[in-house]
Amino acid sequence: MERYLLVERTQAGLQIGKAVGKELDRQKKTTNTQRAEIIAKHEAGVSISELVRQFGISRLSIARIAKPEAYKPS
Repeated sequence: MERYLLVERTQAGLQIGKAVGKELDRQKKTTNTQRAEIIAKHEAGVSISELVRQFGISRLSIARIAKPEAYKPS
Protein backbone atom coordinates (compact mmCIF):
# COMPACT_ATOMS: atom_id res chain seq x y z
CA MET A 1 0.00 0.00 0.00
CA GLU A 2 2.68 2.53 0.97
CA ARG A 3 4.83 1.47 -1.96
CA TYR A 4 1.92 2.06 -4.30
CA LEU A 5 1.41 5.58 -2.92
CA LEU A 6 5.11 6.36 -3.26
CA VAL A 7 5.15 5.23 -6.90
CA GLU A 8 1.97 7.17 -7.61
CA ARG A 9 3.35 10.41 -6.13
CA THR A 10 6.66 9.98 -7.94
CA GLN A 11 4.98 9.41 -11.30
CA ALA A 12 2.72 12.44 -10.76
CA GLY A 13 5.72 14.60 -9.92
CA LEU A 14 7.60 13.43 -13.02
CA GLN A 15 4.62 14.21 -15.24
CA ILE A 16 4.31 17.69 -13.77
CA GLY A 17 8.03 18.27 -14.24
CA LYS A 18 7.86 17.20 -17.88
CA ALA A 19 4.82 19.41 -18.49
CA VAL A 20 6.63 22.43 -17.05
CA GLY A 21 9.71 21.65 -19.14
CA LYS A 22 12.14 20.70 -16.37
CA GLU A 23 15.18 18.61 -17.17
CA LEU A 24 14.73 15.31 -15.37
CA ASP A 25 18.18 13.87 -16.02
CA ARG A 26 20.93 13.53 -13.49
CA GLN A 27 23.09 16.64 -13.18
CA LYS A 28 26.38 16.51 -15.02
CA LYS A 29 29.65 16.74 -13.10
CA THR A 30 31.21 19.05 -15.68
CA THR A 31 30.09 22.08 -17.64
CA ASN A 32 30.27 22.32 -21.42
CA THR A 33 33.31 24.58 -21.04
CA GLN A 34 35.08 22.02 -18.86
CA ARG A 35 34.26 19.24 -21.33
CA ALA A 36 35.73 21.26 -24.19
CA GLU A 37 38.84 21.93 -22.09
CA ILE A 38 39.21 18.22 -21.27
CA ILE A 39 38.97 17.30 -24.96
CA ALA A 40 41.48 19.99 -25.98
CA LYS A 41 43.98 19.01 -23.29
CA HIS A 42 43.68 15.31 -24.09
CA GLU A 43 44.23 15.98 -27.80
CA ALA A 44 47.28 18.08 -26.82
CA GLY A 45 48.75 15.02 -25.10
CA VAL A 46 47.75 15.43 -21.44
CA SER A 47 47.16 12.01 -19.88
CA ILE A 48 43.82 10.91 -18.51
CA SER A 49 45.43 10.48 -15.08
CA GLU A 50 46.57 14.10 -15.09
CA LEU A 51 43.11 15.28 -16.19
CA VAL A 52 41.57 13.28 -13.31
CA ARG A 53 43.78 15.17 -10.86
CA GLN A 54 43.04 18.54 -12.46
CA PHE A 55 39.26 18.19 -12.65
CA GLY A 56 38.60 15.98 -9.61
CA ILE A 57 36.26 13.58 -11.36
CA SER A 58 36.56 9.87 -12.01
CA ARG A 59 38.84 8.31 -14.56
CA LEU A 60 35.88 6.82 -16.41
CA SER A 61 34.14 10.20 -16.63
CA ILE A 62 37.27 11.75 -18.14
CA ALA A 63 37.67 8.85 -20.56
CA ARG A 64 34.03 9.11 -21.69
CA ILE A 65 34.51 12.81 -22.41
CA ALA A 66 37.94 12.49 -24.05
CA LYS A 67 37.14 9.39 -26.12
CA PRO A 68 33.36 9.31 -26.69
CA GLU A 69 33.61 6.89 -29.63
CA ALA A 70 35.02 4.20 -27.31
CA TYR A 71 32.04 4.44 -24.92
CA LYS A 72 29.05 4.61 -27.27
CA PRO A 73 26.60 1.72 -26.92
CA SER A 74 26.42 -0.41 -30.05
